[in-house]
Amino acid sequence: MSILVVGSLVFDTLHTPHGTADNILGGSATYITLAASHFEKPVRLVGIVGSDFNQHLPVFTSRKIDTEGLQIVEGGKTFRWGGKYHDDMNTRDSLYTELNVFAEFNPVIPSSYQETEFICLGNIDPILQRRVLEQVKKPKLIVCDTMDFWISGMLSELKDTLKLVDVLIINDSEARALSGERNLISAAKKIRAMGPKILVIKKGEHGALLFTDSSFFSAAAFPLESIFDPTGAGDTFAGGFVGYLSQCNDLSEMNLRKAVIYGSTLASFTVEKFGIERLAELTKKDVEARYNDFLRISHIAP
Repeated sequence: MSILVVGSLVFDTLHTPHGTADNILGGSATYITLAASHFEKPVRLVGIVGSDFNQHLPVFTSRKIDTEGLQIVEGGKTFRWGGKYHDDMNTRDSLYTELNVFAEFNPVIPSSYQETEFICLGNIDPILQRRVLEQVKKPKLIVCDTMDFWISGMLSELKDTLKLVDVLIINDSEARALSGERNLISAAKKIRAMGPKILVIKKGEHGALLFTDSSFFSAAAFPLESIFDPTGAGDTFAGGFVGYLSQCNDLSEMNLRKAVIYGSTLASFTVEKFGIERLAELTKKDVEARYNDFLRISHIAP
């Protein structure tokens, strides 16, 4: 089953306790598509970049990611963002944000993409997320991400979008902000009442929680000696989650749980190096080996 990914493509400048990386490829759509591409199903990318992005296109085309939906603005500049992580790697400060061509982003879904079965909406403006859904035809699963910026600044619009999605993936602080509840179990109940029947709450180094109509599942995080760069880990999780579900084409309770483990597996690779470096060099064998290790930790039979 094919996957449609809509989100941002960004040049990031990152400062972490491990060093600095200047103008490296990032953005929600970048991480989601690269993670999803490890499941050998067609991945279709929709986003906007400037002509300064052309040198990075082989990152996608070499993995057979369809870039027909990528808008390239000649003479324009790609979205740029800079951030600095604190020593604990759990908090960061934004140093600058330059939207550039992304400020004019209006997602146009090519006709060849409109019957895509699995949709993954990166954490862009909820109005733009709805515009995407207006252009697709009867998808099997709609996965959505969001962030605190939209929760605090566009809550009404976000709630309108949530009525249309099947799966929401957010972190624990976003879940509390969206629901107004401190307890995550109570928060999940309120959020699922907003529309998404499947909710994943990411807890960083403490794993992830899955809530469905029939059950609750808690997955640990994969143990790592050090976290080099956490940027894009959440988007990678979303890509691994939707990538596995597209591959198996079965939304059973057990496969949703396995999708959480696959998402966590891919995210655990991402944080090992700056940006997409680790994610881009992975092989299917690498992913499956760590996934099987993860299964043993999580007590799920392969």
